[in-house]
Amino acid sequence: MDFALLIDGYAAQNRHRGWPRQRMLHECLRAAIRNGTLAAGTRLAASRALAEELGLARNTVLYAYEQLASEGFVTTDRRGTVVAAVAPDRKPAAQRQAAAPQASLSQRARALRPPQGPAEMMGAFVPGVPALDHFPLTLWRRMLERAWRTLTVEQLNYGDPAGEPQLREAIADHLRAARGVVCEAAQVFITDGTQSSLDLCVRALADVGDTIWIENPGYGGALAAARAASLNVAGIEVDDDGIAPAAADWLLRPPRLIYTTPSHQYPVGSVLSLRRRMALIAAARDAGALIIEDDYDSEFRHDGAPLSAMQGLAPDAPVVYLGTFSKTMFPSLRIGFVVVPPWLADDFARMRAQSSARGRVAEQLALAEFLRSGQFALHLRRMRRLYRQRRDALVAALQKHLGSVATVHGGSAGMHLALRFTRADLDDHAISAQALEHGIVAEALSGKDTQGTSGWKGLMLGYAQVPAERMEGLVKQLAAILHLAAFAANRSSRH
Repeated sequence: MDFALLIDGYAAQNRHRGWPRQRMLHECLRAAIRNGTLAAGTRLAASRALAEELGLARNTVLYAYEQLASEGFVTTDRRGTVVAAVAPDRKPAAQRQAAAPQASLSQRARALRPPQGPAEMMGAFVPGVPALDHFPLTLWRRMLERAWRTLTVEQLNYGDPAGEPQLREAIADHLRAARGVVCEAAQVFITDGTQSSLDLCVRALADVGDTIWIENPGYGGALAAARAASLNVAGIEVDDDGIAPAAADWLLRPPRLIYTTPSHQYPVGSVLSLRRRMALIAAARDAGALIIEDDYDSEFRHDGAPLSAMQGLAPDAPVVYLGTFSKTMFPSLRIGFVVVPPWLADDFARMRAQSSARGRVAEQLALAEFLRSGQFALHLRRMRRLYRQRRDALVAALQKHLGSVATVHGGSAGMHLALRFTRADLDDHAISAQALEHGIVAEALSGKDTQGTSGWKGLMLGYAQVPAERMEGLVKQLAAILHLAAFAANRSSRH
């Protein structure tokens, strides 16, 4: 056996891996044994002789031989190193794949919708990402450092499965004062963010085959969580006053869970009216259903006073309240929370004790200080002023340049608005793709359908990251794309 030729060929094929020489030698010999090039019973060259032949240190060869022996590919005795009887895998990869089925994702996982937009991007007009350059990072670092300095040895162990008590207390206090939520700290459970909260709720509060109502169009994360839990999804239409279930919906597809974003509907931006909030609470109570209130963008109300959360509107409201700090602070913090009704708190605590991740104590303690010190409220006031300025600049530019082909929806709150096309023959997916080629992220509204066709065609425009002075130029680029699409649609309709 020409070991030098064998190993040189293997090294040439795998040079991009950057392996050290001892690993390259080990991987080469193992591959040769697995594919039958080195048959069972073949005696390998003595370590000293092979080292001289390859120009390697003897320890490099010894390492490779010892590793092969520990894995059972070779045996050693007084006469040297011999290839063990290992069944060779001679089939090409394509034949191996055809010969036996490979493990794959479950059916429910394969049914999940692919991501609709590049959420990890920044700039115009990515929705859901705050103005990160305005976050008080230096202050946050100091609070983190203080949290680490005060951490005890015991706190290095697994944390409280429900979350750090100081943070749960601070969140409960904030929600009572700022959102009208009626709760105690025992009802608050810390999660890794809204998606984590949704996954938890759909599994804890519904069984396989139960029906969940999701707004249509609506949040893809809620749809993904529901499908992963094998729930039956019913899309409920949305209008300018929010989710609008009909009498037939309650009769023909009664829900176990109702997911809604009442403060600033995702994606069209409508605010659920007080009349509908009260009606939804009453009907859910009568039906034995639970409302999952995702208080998305509730902290940023631009026109008028903030509306109180649904959770606190009625005594014993059947509402599970979700919140996150991803939009008010920064996404990578990955801290959200669930507030459950009081009659579910003990059961939820027992469940979390068995399934919680229990970690990131320092971050939770720092966030508790951020809330308690008043710095969180101060940061929110600054961001409200900033986002209002950016919203005003965007709306003015849209009305100036696109008023003839689209209308603005949902600009009264939050960090994004919806631009709804006045013409049904405009392809919002195609326009979104063209905008992306110009560096503009404008997600298609029709891509947010949760069931069937919602009738919403247009674009979702996040403005939190875009300085007011840039709005005019960006909207002009977007307007050129839309007007060209409208011109093409006009020509097509005439032929």
